[in-house]
Amino acid sequence: MRDFDLNLVRTFVLLYETRSVTATAESLHLTQPTVSYALQKLRRRFGDELFRRSGAGLVPTTTARDLYEPLHTALAGIESTVSDSVSFDPATAQTAFTLCLSDLGEVSLLPPLLAAIKTRAPGVTFTVHPLDVSDVEGRLGRGEIDAFIATPLISSRRVERVPLFREGHVALVAEDHPRLRGSRISQAQFEAERHVTVVGPAGHDGPRRALELRGLTGRIALQVTRYSSLPYLVQRTELVGMAPRRLAEVWRDENRVRLLELPFELEPIVVSAYARRTHSRSPAQQWLVDFMQEVLG
Repeated sequence: MRDFDLNLVRTFVLLYETRSVTATAESLHLTQPTVSYALQKLRRRFGDELFRRSGAGLVPTTTARDLYEPLHTALAGIESTVSDSVSFDPATAQTAFTLCLSDLGEVSLLPPLLAAIKTRAPGVTFTVHPLDVSDVEGRLGRGEIDAFIATPLISSRRVERVPLFREGHVALVAEDHPRLRGSRISQAQFEAERHVTVVGPAGHDGPRRALELRGLTGRIALQVTRYSSLPYLVQRTELVGMAPRRLAEVWRDENRVRLLELPFELEPIVVSAYARRTHSRSPAQQWLVDFMQEVLG
C-alpha cells in the first residue's frame, strides 16, 4: 500500500458511479488528463482494464464490479471519520449555501427553512437559483450548487436522493366561482369547466398528464410556465387549476381562491432533496441535507 494513493480510490469510485471521465474530473475539481492518468495507474495496480469505452460512457469490467463495493465502503468509512474530525458547527458557522428550487419550492419550502435557520444556524445564508431538471445534476457535480429539491425521480450514480414528503393535489378555483360551490368538484363539473395548467422546466407535470389521460386537452384554455401565477389567474377568471395541496393552502390564505377536492385520484408527488453522494459531501453539505430532511420531512 505504500505506493497506493488514497485519491485513486476516490477516483475509481467516482468513475464507477458517473461512468464518465469528464464528470469525475468536475466532481474532483481536476482536469480530464489528470483523471485519465489516475485511471492508467489504477489499471496497472489491478492488472485489469477496469473500464471499457462505449457510446453510453464507461462500462465497468467484472474486476471493476467486484472492486466497487468494498472500495466504496472503505472510502465512505474514511470520509466519515475525517469529516467527524472537521465538524460543522451550525451555531457558529458563517456559511453560504446555494440551492435550486422551483417556484413551488420558493413559496412553500423556503419559509419553514428560513424560520428554522434563524435559531439553529444564524450565520448561514441561502442563494436560490431556478430549478431546471435538464442541467441541475451537472451543476451539482461541478460544485455550482449544494443541493436541489425536485419532484421528478432522478436516478443517477452522481447524486443521492433523500425523500422528504409525499403530497396530493387539489383543484383551485376563484372564491366567487359562479358554478362551483361546496368543497368538491364532481367529474361532470370537472369535464365541463375550462382549465389552466403548467408546463415548464421544473418537471412537475402531473396535472397536465391527468388532463391528457382523460381526453380533456381541448378544455385547456391557458398554459403557463410557473405555478406561482396560478392563484392570480384563477381568482380573476372562471378557470380551474390543479396544484399540490400544501402550496394551494398557502395561496388560499393570501388570495381570493378556494380549494376543491378532485373527483379522481391524482398520483401524489414525492418531493425529494438531491445532493452529492455521501462520500463526496463536505461536513457543511451533510448538515444541510440533514437539516432539510428534518425541517421539511
